[in-house]
Amino acid sequence: MDRPSPRTAASRSDSSGRRRVSRTLAILCTLAVAAGPAAPLAHADNLHDKKKKVQASIKSVSNDFDDASTALVKATHRLDAARASLAVAQQQLAATQGELTAAQVLDAQMQAKLAAAEAALAQAEQDVTNGEAAVKQQRADIGRLAAADFQYGDPSLMGLSVMLNSQNPEDLTTQMNTVDNLMSRESNMLDRLKATQALLVVQKEKVAKAKADVAEQRRLAAANLVRRQQLEQQAAANQAAVAQQVAARAQAAAAARQIRRHDLLVLQQLKKREARIQKAILAKAAHDKGGYAGDTGGFLYRPVPGAVTSPFGWRRHPIYGYWGLHDGVDFSAPCGEPMHAGASGTVISEYYSSVWGNRLYLDAGRVNGKSMVLIYNHASAYKAHTGDQVGRGDVVAYAGTTGWSTGCHLHFTVMLDGTAVDPMQFF
Repeated sequence: MDRPSPRTAASRSDSSGRRRVSRTLAILCTLAVAAGPAAPLAHADNLHDKKKKVQASIKSVSNDFDDASTALVKATHRLDAARASLAVAQQQLAATQGELTAAQVLDAQMQAKLAAAEAALAQAEQDVTNGEAAVKQQRADIGRLAAADFQYGDPSLMGLSVMLNSQNPEDLTTQMNTVDNLMSRESNMLDRLKATQALLVVQKEKVAKAKADVAEQRRLAAANLVRRQQLEQQAAANQAAVAQQVAARAQAAAAARQIRRHDLLVLQQLKKREARIQKAILAKAAHDKGGYAGDTGGFLYRPVPGAVTSPFGWRRHPIYGYWGLHDGVDFSAPCGEPMHAGASGTVISEYYSSVWGNRLYLDAGRVNGKSMVLIYNHASAYKAHTGDQVGRGDVVAYAGTTGWSTGCHLHFTVMLDGTAVDPMQFF
């Protein structure tokens, strides 16, 4: 877990924690001399060598959420889920509206085609009506001509009679022209009748095709209408879903803001508590004498063997938004992993914090003239207690996920004269 900066972090602890820290402060203020200067050991403590090393699959701790309360982490996840659901709902609505627009355009096109097909059918039916009337008229004309032929004789026979009975060549020519005209008129009438009947057949075929076109256009238009109505219903449902997701997102955001405000209040309270503890540490350090002087590389014993999951340094908190110092190093460590004393010294405080969980302060004495205090956070249990003298590498507590933590790990802090520094420089 990330430890909040003194500038930006504060915490509220329970009543039991307050009683214990009060007792701790009394002890700190009455300590006149340190239990003794800390010095690096030449070799690992035999006790440490006998300890069983825990080998387990370690789940990485989320650096973004380590220093946030469980409630806010859950609220943030709910807000993220609500945002994702809203994005999906909006995409579905956009897709449906696009399909609906296409269906509406297609519907307009189909209505135009249907109107054209119906107009073509109406024209074709009118042409058939006109053709039938023309055939009827031409048949009537031919009927009258046939009746006249029956009454007056066939023109071809009339021509033969004229030739046989004519006495005057001029009369013969005139009479023969008349006969030819009659025969030509009769032939033309028959030809027109045949042509009109043939055209009528074509017109009736056009009518049949036009009727088929109209039926097909009506079928397509009806199918598209059903599709359009379905899309309209789907668009309405999607709009309702978007509205619901908007409301869900707003509720999740409001819940997250409320929890965030509460958490920041807790952090502010923790800041006051930390200030009191640091003041007591500095008061004690003023009386310390001696200590270690020299190269500090390798001075500290590594508290757990796990990898670093979050380094020391300044950064902006992804949930709370403040710019603060991650004042320690997060080490991956399974729950129950023994946590070792980085240096010989005295346990000067152990208490529970709603933010840090079970924490332990180990006074390592003076190092190059500055008071060094080691802080272990999120412990599942303690092995050493206030006032205990421990050696470098001794087990002081066990890793856990108490307080604001999303997984088992150790947040390890090194303070020199009350100021957090990067622990990695001492390994």
